[in-house]
Amino acid sequence: MTHKNWRWGMVGCGDVTERKSGPAYRIAAGSELVAVYSRRADKAADYARRHGVDHWHDDLDALLANDAVDAVYIATPPAAHPDIARQVAAAGKPCCIEKPLANSLEEAEAIADAFSSRGLPLFVAFYRRSLPRFRQVAGWIETGRIGAVRHVHWSLTRAPNAADLSGADNWRTDPDVAPGGYFDDLACHGLDLFDHLIGPLSNVHGQALHQHQLYKAPSAFSANWQHANGATGTGVWNFAAAGREDQVRILGSHGEIRFSVFEDEPVILQTEDETLSQLVDNPDPVQLPHVEAMITHLNGGPAHPSLAANALRTVRAVDAIRGVPGNG
Repeated sequence: MTHKNWRWGMVGCGDVTERKSGPAYRIAAGSELVAVYSRRADKAADYARRHGVDHWHDDLDALLANDAVDAVYIATPPAAHPDIARQVAAAGKPCCIEKPLANSLEEAEAIADAFSSRGLPLFVAFYRRSLPRFRQVAGWIETGRIGAVRHVHWSLTRAPNAADLSGADNWRTDPDVAPGGYFDDLACHGLDLFDHLIGPLSNVHGQALHQHQLYKAPSAFSANWQHANGATGTGVWNFAAAGREDQVRILGSHGEIRFSVFEDEPVILQTEDETLSQLVDNPDPVQLPHVEAMITHLNGGPAHPSLAANALRTVRAVDAIRGVPGNG
C-alpha cells in the first residue's frame, strides 16, 4: 500500500458540500481539496474563499486540465452526472459521484462503462456504508445476533415543506432533474444500505403515485422485493403525509434490529434474552469515513464499500419502484 496524497477537484458547490462532504475532502488523511468548479464564477470564487481552496474555475475543462487535480468529486444534481462523468473519465481521473449515480439504469451503465473501460476507479457517495452506526448493525447481523434475516421493512414519511407549499424552484421535485422527486434523493440511501447489510435486491416491484398536486414529480411510493439470502423486503415512502417517520425493522429468526436511516436515533437490538439500545454518533463531517476509505482504496488498500456495482444495483431497484419496465 502506498501513501500518495490525493488532490481533489470538486464539481458543484451546493448545500451537500458545505458540511457533509467538502470538509471531509479537506481534512481526511492523505486527501486535499484543491479546486472547485461552478458554472457561476461568483459561486466558485466564494466557496474557494470561504473554505480555503486554492483554485476555482467556471470552466469544467480548465478544472480537468489543472495539473494540481488528481481525482474529481461530482457533487451536482443527478441529471448532470452523465455528461460530467464522461468528461472526467476522458480526462483519465478517478472519480466519486454523489448518489444516485444517475436518473436511469441506462445512464448509470454508460457512466460505469466509461470508467471501467479505462481502468479508472469509480466511487459513489453512499457514505452510510462506512458510518460506525451501520457498521454496528452489520456486525449484529454478521455475528448472528438475530439469527437468519427474514424480512426488512422501511417506512419513510414527510409532510410537504414550505418550498413545496409555495411552489418554489426545487430540483428534488422537478421530474426533469429527479424523475422520482424526493424518492430519488432519499430512498436510494436506504435501498443501497439494505443491499450492503442483507444482500442484493431482486424481483423488485413498486408503484409511484401523485397524492397531491404541489409539484410534478410523484409523492407516494411502495415496493416489495427479495434478497439473495431468501429474505423479503417492503417499503413505503410518502411525501404527502401528515407527519415525519423514518423507521427500519430487520426481522430475524431470533430477534430484530430497528434503526433510522436519516435521524440521529439509537440502533436497537431486541432478542428473547436482551434489548440493547446504542446511540452511535456520526462523525463530523459525516462523509469523513467514506473519503478515508477512498484514499485507502486509491493507495492500494482494501476495496471501498461503495463502487459502481452496488450503485448500479440501487439504480435498477429505484427504476423498478418508479415503474420503469424490465428493471426488477
